[in-house]
Amino acid sequence: MRSLLKENIKIAFGSIKTQILRTTLTILIIAIGITALVSILTVLSALEKTISSDFASMGANTFNINRYENTIKRHGGEQRTVINPVISYPEAVAFKNKYNFPLTQTSLSFKATSTAEVKFDTEKTDPEISILGVDEYFIPNSGLETSTGRNFNNFDISNNNYVCVVGSDFLKGLLKDVNPINKIISIRGARFKVIGVLKEKGSTFGNSQDLRVLIPIQVARSLFTSPNINYNISVMVNNKDFLNNAIDNAISAMRSIRKLNPIKENNFAVVRSDDLINRILSITQYLGWASWVIGIITILGSSIALMNIMIVSVTERTREIGVRKALGAKRSTVAVQFFIETLLIGQIGGLVGIIFGILIGYGIATALTFAFVIPWQAIMAAFLTSFVVAIVSGSYPAIKAAMLDPIEALRYE
Repeated sequence: MRSLLKENIKIAFGSIKTQILRTTLTILIIAIGITALVSILTVLSALEKTISSDFASMGANTFNINRYENTIKRHGGEQRTVINPVISYPEAVAFKNKYNFPLTQTSLSFKATSTAEVKFDTEKTDPEISILGVDEYFIPNSGLETSTGRNFNNFDISNNNYVCVVGSDFLKGLLKDVNPINKIISIRGARFKVIGVLKEKGSTFGNSQDLRVLIPIQVARSLFTSPNINYNISVMVNNKDFLNNAIDNAISAMRSIRKLNPIKENNFAVVRSDDLINRILSITQYLGWASWVIGIITILGSSIALMNIMIVSVTERTREIGVRKALGAKRSTVAVQFFIETLLIGQIGGLVGIIFGILIGYGIATALTFAFVIPWQAIMAAFLTSFVVAIVSGSYPAIKAAMLDPIEALRYE
């Protein structure tokens, strides 16, 4: 049995060599379909990895109270847009004072500007720095860590000290080649002492998370004044088992602060960090389905091309098949021979497609600064797909070859 299999494989390779141009074109057609499928799935795997990495550090036991916009349908189907009020500073402070759920810590923050210019000695940055007003709980609640120095403490925040924590990109630019701790930087004419540097976070969808400066919230309020500033409230629950109860308690506290009647809907949003991850990842699922549709359409063309070359091969080798049958070859032996030939072409095309797909996916992921991962799922899907293509495409030609009458086949010219 093993020797017969080796012989069939040897004959299959010999047949491929005699039809090298046609076989190469068929392999390329199969490879294009597999490349499209694998490259898209590779990019999606990298995207999912990046999203998970960016948000996982926030922890599944954190939730935020935000302002948001929603659409409410009236009776009869008419729509009206409700714009929720901003979360003001008095509301944020009132929530922090009122909310006393056990094993929680509440952080208040706001983005003062995203176009600040930061100076150090005679150097200055481009006006692209984000300034955030924060308290002592902002860094742990946001899943951030300091690589050098320390976080804010209650003394810094309570006394409105002019201290700051900077993003890691400052070590590559403004504070390059110096120890940043205790250095003085200037923002809008105010001088801040650097007490810490955040660990690198990278970019999310092209937005750098490392070009920012954190300063005490009251100091930020005094330097950056604008109407309708929206404040962010973040709550970390130390025990995940209490998360749902903590959220219910937070909703009740916020409704009480805004004096909402029991029949009124919330005019604020409560967003869990794990819900945010799942919501974004659900979008990538639709992209994954779209990639399968694109891949299947292309692979359908590959199947037709592969079936065509095998039918032509059967026709061209009719006399050879007649000779084999006249010498005692069984129908199953002839069918297996053509099946093996089809499988070889399909698997070669699949292998080429996988290699090119991973390379293209890696290139796109690198260009978009996604975290590349080896797409084992895509590789397995590609091998399975190319195998199915070979089986489907090789069935009819193999059966046709097996059913040939040896006498009629020997007469074929």
